Amino acid sequence: MKDLDKKFNEAYKIASNTNKKLPADVMLEFYAYYKQATEGDADNEDDALNKGVRNAFKFNAWLQLKTLTKEEAKLGYINLVEKYISKL
Repeated sequence: MKDLDKKFNEAYKIASNTNKKLPADVMLEFYAYYKQATEGDADNEDDALNKGVRNAFKFNAWLQLKTLTKEEAKLGYINLVEKYISKL
């Protein structure tokens, strides 16, 4: 496993197990960076928009990262964890 993947997985575990209450906009950032890092570009807009307002917000956050590579998104996710939760 590459160093970036290892650090990303560690960051995900930290974020998943935190008890910190984060603002909704920050949570959307976490979601978007994770989805971009693990799935790549958002592409099923109809499905997301038909599942309510919450999913539309999540999809929109993810869509805004469309130009990032998976590696860039992993780095972005790691940076969010370091900024809001814990230093890795």
